[in-house]
Amino acid sequence: PTRFGNMAAPLKYFLDSTSELWMNGALIDKPATAFSASSSLHGGQETTLITMLIPLLHHGMVYAGVPYSATELLETTQGGTPYGTTHVSGKRGDNDVDDKEQRLALAQGKRIARLALAMQPLRETK
Repeated sequence: PTRFGNMAAPLKYFLDSTSELWMNGALIDKPATAFSASSSLHGGQETTLITMLIPLLHHGMVYAGVPYSATELLETTQGGTPYGTTHVSGKRGDNDVDDKEQRLALAQGKRIARLALAMQPLRETK
């Protein structure tokens, strides 16, 4: 979830606890992606994804967002950015994920899976 344009504190706490992984280089060249939701439009979804991106890059991970070949990025009125799929849940969490958001999430999931498979031989040679 988005909290004032930033990732939620429990996720930040978790990422802050990964120093040992960083010191050992354990996540270098691992694929990564992120998605977010907020209760309101303009609730900080993009900045949340960017704040999530920073520690992943510090770990040396390879980040995959949503490319504009996913045409729903140009059509959605609720959520979705090139940084990752987003959703506006509504004040009470009563807004369902719409078809465009579902297709964006599917495109993002397929992209990270393809990237992971393509990077597999790379990781095995290290």
